[in-house]
Amino acid sequence: MILYPAIDLKGGACVRLKLGLMDQATVYNADPAGQARAFRDAGFTHLHVVDLDGAFAGRAVNGDAVDAILAAVGDTMKVQLGGGIRTMDDVARWLDKGLSRVILGTVAVRDPDLVKDAAKRFPGRIAVGIDAKGGKVAVEGWAETSELTAVDLARRFEDAGVAAIVYTDIDRDGVLAGINWDATIDLAEAVSIPVIASGGLASIADVVRLTMPDAQELEGAISGRALYDGRIDAGEALAILAGRG
Repeated sequence: MILYPAIDLKGGACVRLKLGLMDQATVYNADPAGQARAFRDAGFTHLHVVDLDGAFAGRAVNGDAVDAILAAVGDTMKVQLGGGIRTMDDVARWLDKGLSRVILGTVAVRDPDLVKDAAKRFPGRIAVGIDAKGGKVAVEGWAETSELTAVDLARRFEDAGVAAIVYTDIDRDGVLAGINWDATIDLAEAVSIPVIASGGLASIADVVRLTMPDAQELEGAISGRALYDGRIDAGEALAILAGRG
């Protein structure tokens, strides 16, 4: 079970949004590379990065910050990136820079064949980001809602070689309301692709919940605001997931 600390980038800084609203951003660190090193030094081995501006613009906007993060942690952390990655050239360019995975969200709805082709070309390095609002998949930086359900979209990629699905409940994101366990576990049980929970992880109780038998369907979970606010102690959380807590 992997706990991914999150670095969400807006204007070159680490921020957390509330309910996915760009005008509800709290800046936590103006130095993303320094924040990445802090997470590494706390014992994390994986890192989840999102270019929020890129998700809205449809292209990389915070590329310099991502480059700085990769330079700061080198091969000591596995870094996955989402936001604004819309073409095969984007995928190849970022993976060449040393990312362990890229996360494809909007393009998974708009052009699923591109995702399948990328998964074949880069085995084990393509994840699909499924962000749901009111049970429906949202795209374009969460600004638009489609008619697809999360399970509908996930099933499109069964047997395509996708390494993981990052599932975010937008209604829980950044408000410390707890993960939507029912929807997340239902998704994990509906497909064979490993699922990473995102949105709402709020406390050590949620970390303990990850150790329960039904949650073993998951690959892991992403934590943002709760780590930045100190509601979750990194050492305690990692010890629990390692079976030492």
